[in-house]
Amino acid sequence: MDRKTTDPFPIYDREINGIKEYKKGFSGGHGERQRTTMNAGDLSGRRPIIAAMATTRRADMFIDLKDDPRENGPTLGDERTALVEYLRCVRLTLEMKCSGLEADALARRSVEPSTMSLLGLVRHLAEMERHTFRNVMAGQDAPGLFCSDTDRDGDFDGAVPDPQVVAGAWDAWRAEVDFAERFVAGSPSLDITGNDRSGVGQGQGPISLREVLLEMIHEYARHLGHADLLRERIDGRIGQ
Repeated sequence: MDRKTTDPFPIYDREINGIKEYKKGFSGGHGERQRTTMNAGDLSGRRPIIAAMATTRRADMFIDLKDDPRENGPTLGDERTALVEYLRCVRLTLEMKCSGLEADALARRSVEPSTMSLLGLVRHLAEMERHTFRNVMAGQDAPGLFCSDTDRDGDFDGAVPDPQVVAGAWDAWRAEVDFAERFVAGSPSLDITGNDRSGVGQGQGPISLREVLLEMIHEYARHLGHADLLRERIDGRIGQ
């Protein structure tokens, strides 16, 4: 396969009538992707774009930017305000990435042998919210929603294409988010601690609310990367 040593992504996608279409990668801006067709023989300067062959794919926006609930949140706030706002935004992004899909699409798994799906992520994050805020921080003894000692992967394994399973997952997730938001709002300080951080973050022993909020943002951010790929595989939708 030909390579263009001066191109940052040198491997071309395809060749049509002697014209090679080269990858240009991500351009930024809400996940927008661009693909530009260039003459393979022109290796210097600003390699002219061949307009007739150029194609640009823009992501369909999930929502108009002016209506995006993640925009226009509090800025330049204190530590607590910033942490709460970032967590609010990643929670909203999970909902956005799953929006408009029927049960079969939500339950569609990535690639074998993975059992990961968007529905599985909703169930998994409901479990994480529940364990973190109810058990670790509030000192409750709340049983798992979908997982147990005998079925540790029940959150993903049980994510089947059933509308009732989907509704139950969202109900559970929203209930746990509501509890978490009320717990944080009622906490006098980010320095309050849970006695046992087991299952949340690294290490052992007590954990502060500050660490918990950071860990939850990290948990969502990690899985939203999975959600990006899962959603694109379902219907090609990217961005935001």
